[in-house]
This record gives sequence, C-alpha cells and structure tokens, in this order.
Amino acid sequence: MSIFHGMNITSSALTAQRLRMDVVSSNMANVESTRGRIVNGEWEPYRKKAVVLQPKQGGFSSYLNQAIGRQNDGPGNGVKVTKIVEDDLTPFKMVYDPVHPDANEEGYVRMPNVDPLREMVDLMAATRSYEANVTVFNASKAMMTKALEIGK
Repeated sequence: MSIFHGMNITSSALTAQRLRMDVVSSNMANVESTRGRIVNGEWEPYRKKAVVLQPKQGGFSSYLNQAIGRQNDGPGNGVKVTKIVEDDLTPFKMVYDPVHPDANEEGYVRMPNVDPLREMVDLMAATRSYEANVTVFNASKAMMTKALEIGK
C-alpha cells in the first residue's frame, strides 16, 4: 500500500459522486421533456436515469497476495461507476392537457417518470458525500505535508 492509496480511494469517490450529481441534473432538466427518444416509431417521454456504483476490484498486489495464500484484509480500492441505468419500473405520469402537441385522443400527455423531490434528496446526498470526500482528501494532504515537515 502506497502513501497515496487513501487519496486514490477518495478521488474515485469524488469522481463517482460528481457523475451522480450530473445525472441528477440531467433528470431535473428533463422533468418536462415529453420527447426523450423514439420507441417503435413514436416519441416516448424522458426516463429517469440513475448511477450504479460498485467497489473497485483489487489491483495487482491483491491478486498476487491471493495467489500466494496471504489474506488481504487491507483497505478497499475505492468505487467505480459500472453503468447508468434508466428507470423502466416507474410508470410515466399522465397529465390532462388537451392543447399539448403530444396529447393523446383523450387529451392526456405522458410526462417523464422523474420526481423532482426525490431528485433533490438524491442531489443533497451526493453533495454531502462529495463534501465529505473533499474533507478526507484535504486531511490526507495535510498529514502528508506535516510528515514532510518532520524532516526539516
């Protein structure tokens, strides 16, 4: 384990949380988008997207330790974004607006399955996590600086 291992873990979390905030921003920007993509020749509303995070697998040293029979009970290796998924389970909202260009014969418009309240909660959670990881990164940097000052 190197001196920068903790900073590498924290930086992976910063990157993941930043992408999570970007996806939430995209969801909020498209909360009224009735034309997200074409499916079977017809427009479908924007679908809510979410980020899937997963722990990073070990590096070379963890595989080497495993091959020679050593236990690797050390710290993790951070997180990574495995994919961005669309929410296919939540149905679209039906809103009565007969003058809307995308209204059906009964006057209802299919609106995106984005809930602004949930998106704001998700954004707050991602922001708090990002802030906590910035604090950890700065603390690590300060400890390394103090360690270098010992030799003066």
